Amino acid sequence: MHHLHPDIDPRLLSETEEQRELRTVLRAFFTEVSGPEDVRKHMTGPRGHDETLWARLAGEIGVQGLAIPEEYGGSGFTFAELAVAMEESGRALCSTPLLPTVGLAAPALLASGDRQACERYLPHIANGTLTATVAGLHDDEPGIVAGPAREGTVLRGAADFVLDGAGADLVLVRAQTPDGPRLFAVEPDPDTCVRTPHRVLDETRRQARVEFRGAPATPVGESDEAAAFLDTGRAALAAEQVGGSGHALDATVEFVAQRHQFGRPIGSFQAVKHRLADVLVALEAARSASAYATACVALGSHRLPVAAAAAATVCSETFRLATAEYVQLHGGIGFTWEHNAHLYVRRARSGAVLLGTPAGHRARLAALIGLAPNTATAA
Repeated sequence: MHHLHPDIDPRLLSETEEQRELRTVLRAFFTEVSGPEDVRKHMTGPRGHDETLWARLAGEIGVQGLAIPEEYGGSGFTFAELAVAMEESGRALCSTPLLPTVGLAAPALLASGDRQACERYLPHIANGTLTATVAGLHDDEPGIVAGPAREGTVLRGAADFVLDGAGADLVLVRAQTPDGPRLFAVEPDPDTCVRTPHRVLDETRRQARVEFRGAPATPVGESDEAAAFLDTGRAALAAEQVGGSGHALDATVEFVAQRHQFGRPIGSFQAVKHRLADVLVALEAARSASAYATACVALGSHRLPVAAAAAATVCSETFRLATAEYVQLHGGIGFTWEHNAHLYVRRARSGAVLLGTPAGHRARLAALIGLAPNTATAA
């Protein structure tokens, strides 16, 4: 059971001067290269994102290496700096594989404690030449089984709805062994790894079914660390959702200040003010929840499971509310499928079930703080 009193210094929940500067740089960068038309263009392309943009993120700003230690080719900052990048990418709806690569795969490698695997893959993640994802994370999936082969280990089975599953250069797979679940690294080969893209609601974030048919795999680490890096991924996703919610609110406020009806801006009507105030209150709560989860990851706090479950619940619900008002308060134009609001609606709906559902997060949170039987898992 977790005590209800946080052990994080409140000062760590505020941005540092360096983080504010990073946010300014990233917002200007994404405004330049990831506008709505850019997003629409690249989400229909063969890779699903702008590979030139991915390279620039690494080469000009070093985003992919922010939370990777210097010994593995990164910048040696903390997850707090990466969370700033996740928030700004979410605000711009930047369709890059940041979440699977640096929000899930890189933390999985670091959590494994496998120095050889970290030395092999993390420098390439940091310099933008390797994209990665994770598969087989949830206990309720049919599962992937690791078995012996003439040379090493091979995997058999399938994982569904894998983020960037059709294009990632590296897949970290949680597979079953006689000794329990364990993490394996797979460099996909078409002969042994069949990757089938899905048509999904959010086309800016591609997903695929990945089938392993005797795929050669390398063990990573000695134990199952899925809970730890999944919670890191939830914190990264929460930061992204805060960014998307912030954009939705700002865009709506700007519109209601310009749109006139009955001789006055519609934003001057009390009913509209109340609805936007509700979004603002929810957004501030989401920012707080995200900041706490971020601090827990950055400090390696044992309270991360509680913080991640709370952030996953609050931030996904806030993003849903903010995008709903984004559509509705834009009136007739907001309901047209071509309006930019719908890109954010789809991201909000998809993200709400990406690493667990809000109901599942609430059940887990209740169990962790002693309000319900401890039956919730990390899935």
